[in-house]
Amino acid sequence: MTAFTDETEENVPGRYGDSATTEADPHQVGRVRTEYAPAHDGDPDPGEIVWTWVPFEENDGRGKDRPVLVVAREAAGTLLAVQLSSKRHDDDREWVAIGSGPWDRSGRDSWINIDRVIRLHEDGMRREACALDRGRFNLVRNRLHERYGWT
Repeated sequence: MTAFTDETEENVPGRYGDSATTEADPHQVGRVRTEYAPAHDGDPDPGEIVWTWVPFEENDGRGKDRPVLVVAREAAGTLLAVQLSSKRHDDDREWVAIGSGPWDRSGRDSWINIDRVIRLHEDGMRREACALDRGRFNLVRNRLHERYGWT
């Protein structure tokens, strides 16, 4: 079950249908131009941390409502994002430490998984949390550029 109670399991944004959040193959998404363009307007924008339902890596139908950092907008109108975790990943090159912020009510430090790219639809977002500052966004962006050759 999800961590919030204002939605039933059936109508969790990003879980089902045309607006379902899915995993994207970062090598197959085509030309990607990451940008920092947060606009606190209720829509997900590159540079913002938003909440959506994210499928587990096993792709068995299970998943979890979690924060993701939007890093790029695709030509089709979808967005590419990378997931956050409060689980420590200090010595793991697949993760970027970004510290704490208002996306975590407990104030825990967070890490971003650059090994897994998520495709998000605007209708699949549950809520906009905050904009990540440009410095921390650029840390993630640079690691994505190194790994996938994105511009």
